[in-house]
Amino acid sequence: MLLLVLLPVAVDRFLAAQVESRAAKAFQQGMHTPLLPEVHVHGFPVLTQIAAGSLRDVDITAHDVPADDTTDPLPVSELSLHLTGLTKSDDDREARARSARATAHLTYTDISHALGLPVSQGSRPNQLRATVALPLGNTVSATTTLSAASGNRIALKNFKVTAGPLAAAAEAVLDAAFDHPLRLRNIPDGLHLRSLTTTETGLSADFSGTSVTFRAATTTQNTPTGNTASRLPT
Repeated sequence: MLLLVLLPVAVDRFLAAQVESRAAKAFQQGMHTPLLPEVHVHGFPVLTQIAAGSLRDVDITAHDVPADDTTDPLPVSELSLHLTGLTKSDDDREARARSARATAHLTYTDISHALGLPVSQGSRPNQLRATVALPLGNTVSATTTLSAASGNRIALKNFKVTAGPLAAAAEAVLDAAFDHPLRLRNIPDGLHLRSLTTTETGLSADFSGTSVTFRAATTTQNTPTGNTASRLPT
């Protein structure tokens, strides 16, 4: 009797593992991550979800998502996704979540590289501290406040010098670094940047959206649209 009870559970768990494995490989190929992401399909039984063509809740955690645009290189060190109502197209070239939430973590090292000057956490919420080296060993310190802008961009506002002489050269460097928003191009289509939080290790960016789409990877990697899965999970 116990075997009869456990057998359907074991079969369903096997099917869930197969779906999770395919989803992990698809996401890795589409997002070009060096390692397979962690995927977990929620809900029991999974078999009925597969038969209905929709997975109720799926969690994906990926690491080291590369930048898609070499002119604005800002990779994501960790991307955590919660997808609701995940379905796929008949040709296996597209998957779509009815709704999704995501959190992307960006390291200060990567932000520094994108801005062209070293930055760290500021003393106030959503504030970055930047340092510009000047001749003769002098430095200028400045702060800027981060905010979410349209187009999944990170705006840098309220630039203020906090220490050191503001030489013309340093002012030019700071103006160039803070003048243009940083754009995140390696986020699945349909997710929109909602808020930003600075932490000791980097920047946490929260996204949400509806009809979030994962498309098949093309043969050309690291393009602005090459941010989705090549095969679909269900």
